[in-house]
Amino acid sequence: MPLSNPLSVIRCTNCRHPYPEQGVPHRCPACGGLFDFAEIPAFDPAQVEKDQPGVWRYRHALGLPTDAPQLTLGEGNTPLVWRTAFGREVAFKLEFLNPTGSYKDRGAATLVSFLLSRGVQAAVEDSSGNAGAAFAAYAAVAAIRAKVFAPDSASAPKRRQIKAYGAEVVRILGPRSNAAQAVLRAVEQGEVYASHAYLPHVLPGYATLAYELVEQLGAAPGAVILPVGQGNLLLSIGRGFESLLRSQQIERLPRLVGVQAMACAPLWALYRYGAAGLAWAAEGETLAEGVRVRHPARGDAVMQMIARQQGILTAVEEADILPGRGELARLGFYIEPTSAIVWNALGQLIDQLPQPIVVVLTGSGLKASA
Repeated sequence: MPLSNPLSVIRCTNCRHPYPEQGVPHRCPACGGLFDFAEIPAFDPAQVEKDQPGVWRYRHALGLPTDAPQLTLGEGNTPLVWRTAFGREVAFKLEFLNPTGSYKDRGAATLVSFLLSRGVQAAVEDSSGNAGAAFAAYAAVAAIRAKVFAPDSASAPKRRQIKAYGAEVVRILGPRSNAAQAVLRAVEQGEVYASHAYLPHVLPGYATLAYELVEQLGAAPGAVILPVGQGNLLLSIGRGFESLLRSQQIERLPRLVGVQAMACAPLWALYRYGAAGLAWAAEGETLAEGVRVRHPARGDAVMQMIARQQGILTAVEEADILPGRGELARLGFYIEPTSAIVWNALGQLIDQLPQPIVVVLTGSGLKASA
């Protein structure tokens, strides 16, 4: 059975106030702090509902209210495909085969389900593309009016996709951070902010990727390589593996490898140089638009996860992004530049990482302009 009152374990990370029983605040009304799960929803193999679709097989671990509806487009349960890369056998998790073309569908399913449980009829989001597309699609299924603030640099295919679902796209000039500021002005006017960065309800949805990997491999991976912008995917997968370890479904934790674009790599700078590194970390132009995040909302939690699981953060030069996409295409995987940054990282680290190595391919190449 689902947790009787899962929201009781969501608290402000600053003042410890519980998440309110009404409304959908993206920040703590008492102090402005960030909400997160104080107690991570536990994984129980006996409660896996194998007859349910995708992420909903793990309903008991999604941290949703009991009255939250099951909202699905068939997200999750993506293929794990083996290929030879850099002379080794490597497993590629094809998250770009989710319904809207990215892993963000896992979190959108759980987030919009929560919005419905709170009676939300209209909401706003900010996104460089994939999160906005996922939110727009699930909002359409839920009959929620959606508005997405997107930087003008967001790829045209992503903007068209968001519009196709019936959402309004508000184009914002300047860097990605300008869109984040614009959506906050709308929230100040009373809009509900369905934020994939701030609201913790997306995190258990992303964590289902860890559960699937263990099911597909029959054990924990040795290492998992994935792109990092906000870092919520890395944080959530790490939590998923920790939950699996606690429930004795795996014997060890994998090493997590987060990859950033060098043009905007604040977490890598912090990992490599400490606090001093943040002084020069910039929000530069990059083809990897999905990881162009200068101030990750859960950066502290991501860094703590890296430390707990002996993880690694690395960064990829701009000149290496498109060649990496080409190499992955020749393996049969057509992905966007944001997702392609993993190729160079795999080449850098393949001899240092424990086997088996899983590389998460997060977004479809059909959504990219370049």
